[in-house]
Amino acid sequence: MRINWKSWSLNKDHLVKLAIGILLVGFACKLLVFRSKGFGADLEFPEVEKEYVQKPDLKPPVPVQIPENDDQMPLDVVIEKCDLFTGDWVPNPSGPTYTNESCPLIEGHQNCMRNGRPDSGYLHWKWKPRDCQLPRFNAKRFLELTRNKAWALIGDSISRNHVQSLLCMLATVERPVEVYHDEQYKSKRWHFASYNFTVSNIWSPFLVMAAVFEDNDGVSTAEVQLHLDKLDKTWTDLYPSLDYMIISTGKWFLKAAIYHENDTEVGCHICPGKNLTELGFVYAYNKTLHYVMDFIANSKHKGLIFFRTSTPDHFENGEWHNGGSCPKTTPAKEGEVEIKDLSRILRNVELEEFEKAAAKAADNGVNLKLLDFTNLLLMRPDGHPGPYRQFQPFAENQTAVVQNDCLHWCLPGPMDFWNDVIMEMVVRG
Repeated sequence: MRINWKSWSLNKDHLVKLAIGILLVGFACKLLVFRSKGFGADLEFPEVEKEYVQKPDLKPPVPVQIPENDDQMPLDVVIEKCDLFTGDWVPNPSGPTYTNESCPLIEGHQNCMRNGRPDSGYLHWKWKPRDCQLPRFNAKRFLELTRNKAWALIGDSISRNHVQSLLCMLATVERPVEVYHDEQYKSKRWHFASYNFTVSNIWSPFLVMAAVFEDNDGVSTAEVQLHLDKLDKTWTDLYPSLDYMIISTGKWFLKAAIYHENDTEVGCHICPGKNLTELGFVYAYNKTLHYVMDFIANSKHKGLIFFRTSTPDHFENGEWHNGGSCPKTTPAKEGEVEIKDLSRILRNVELEEFEKAAAKAADNGVNLKLLDFTNLLLMRPDGHPGPYRQFQPFAENQTAVVQNDCLHWCLPGPMDFWNDVIMEMVVRG
């Protein structure tokens, strides 16, 4: 058959329509093939794409630090509202970051592992706040943050206990060098050369002037002579040169004492036969903390000052000098251990005086913060040296009667987690 091409009379419009028709037929064929192979759902419901659609956040961004470990803080937590002091002790299979073998800075009475404590379960717990994650202490980052700074822990033997914990954790990065001690070796200073950073332990158990008459085991031979209106220059003379401080006191005020104000005896606590008014330790504690807090709040100091609440003890069936012990080997849950009356009274005075000073300090540009570790440690009756304040106390006699320490803390141990909280507060500023 011969086709007469002229009969088509094709113009440009006819050619375009023909091309479009061919394309549509081809697309229809491909669609039919895809459906027959089961891909139809992917074409009709692109669910994966919808998951990445995010509405714009019109609120100001909240700065969040991303920890360098697995204890990461969720991005939706507003860290300013996180209560670091309310939480629970949870299992920590990885254990402590140091041991008595890796850290030579642990004093004998707290060196429970060396002294032969047979159980190790107390080492495998960590503090976890309830409404946020708490990053573990990062020694290298801490040293970087405190480069060219001076840090001091001011107070009694609990402060000395704490400074050993802090030094042992920092020593995982650099071993500090002791550069100072007083005649009694109660106040000391260490230097981290690579960071030009110093840590001091300043012995001032009352924070005010005191004459103390007792031996190394805490046995008194006379009443403490306590000047309630004169701050102890051991710490106040160094105060202006310090960038960070943790100030605390507490249990020493329970000792028998004669109270002085304006260089005059005004009363006492436990002083039979002295012909003085029995004022009680609460009177002295209120006076002292008011004076200390007033000094801090009006100091115009530009560093960071922490006031730490006193720590609870866990003596059972007695106290320090009359057979008290602390046999627990696991943490308690909240509510299982009740704070003792004396510890509760001390803490109430501390919180009251801190609250009075906090507003005044803020008005004067003084950065004063509270470290309320009382409840955190109340749940750790297992963390004390107990009879293992001494080296191998039962080596010769398994039934020997030995003095127990249910006030201080084994190292490593629960006190190490103070440093996690403190670092988090330093990072926040």
